[in-house]
Amino acid sequence: MDVGDHATGAGHVPVMLGRVLELLAPAVDAARDAGRAPLYLDATLGMGGHAEAMLRAHSDLRLIGLDRDTTALERSARRLAAFGDRVTLEHAVYDEIPAVLARLRVRSVDAVLFDLGVSSPQLDEADRGFAYSYDAPLDMRMDRTQTLTAAEVVNGYPPAELARILREYGEERFAQRVAAAIVRERERAPLDSTRRLADLVRTSIPAATRRTGGNPAKRTFQALRIEVNGELDIWRRALPAALDALPVGGRVAVLSYHSLEDRITKRVLGAQAADTTPPELPVPLPEHEPRFRLLTRGAEVPSDEETTTNPRAGSVRLRAAERVREAT
Repeated sequence: MDVGDHATGAGHVPVMLGRVLELLAPAVDAARDAGRAPLYLDATLGMGGHAEAMLRAHSDLRLIGLDRDTTALERSARRLAAFGDRVTLEHAVYDEIPAVLARLRVRSVDAVLFDLGVSSPQLDEADRGFAYSYDAPLDMRMDRTQTLTAAEVVNGYPPAELARILREYGEERFAQRVAAAIVRERERAPLDSTRRLADLVRTSIPAATRRTGGNPAKRTFQALRIEVNGELDIWRRALPAALDALPVGGRVAVLSYHSLEDRITKRVLGAQAADTTPPELPVPLPEHEPRFRLLTRGAEVPSDEETTTNPRAGSVRLRAAERVREAT
């Protein structure tokens, strides 16, 4: 999840938990009605909060949990140990869903959850380099077995590519100025700490702009994190792969934390829920009818009560859909 300046214990509360359980429950029931044991895929396992709640709510539910962060997998394994062989955990990025299911010899899953973005533990551990409120190495890898780090991006990318990343992934109005400042600074000495980068961004942005909108480093840190972890490209592949794994009656829920992710989610789900019959034909063609129906009207947001008790939920947008027709 994408969050604010500092991590707190409240951030470990699963976001929009009640609504997620409510949206996914009918898919569990549909599996039972079809005579099979329901299977839930938590594609971004994190701390395991949503997964634990699902397993407690449905005593016959089996879980496949994915995470690219080995630390998250270790913690979730301990948290979910009491559920025994109902739980299967896999070290994988969520666009690897087809490969994971093939390896496990699973043809379909009944419910899928994506809780996107950076997780609470990743922010809480200063040495991960995700938070601009700590001084830490410029790392930002969700999967610490990969090689590319934020330090390599800021010190090695050409100026034009840096500016593009800041503009597209951080929606930074002053991307050119920030990129130019990074290039000047790295010529003096490599940028290797979150504090130095955050200070540099702050001084690169006009004073009038700095007075509103929170820490000005937020957009740059978001952009670098997305680049290091390939988040948007992965998401463009992952959501269609998850939809393909759902049977009729299967459901997907997506928690997004910034507009770039939510835009992709809206576009993919909208296309699957559209009738593609050519407009010149007088009646809809069965093979062109929608494959999914949307379960949320636009994007749902958390209650004021939840955002008060759990500030990390403040930017979340929830969308969900149900498969209503087999692919042809």
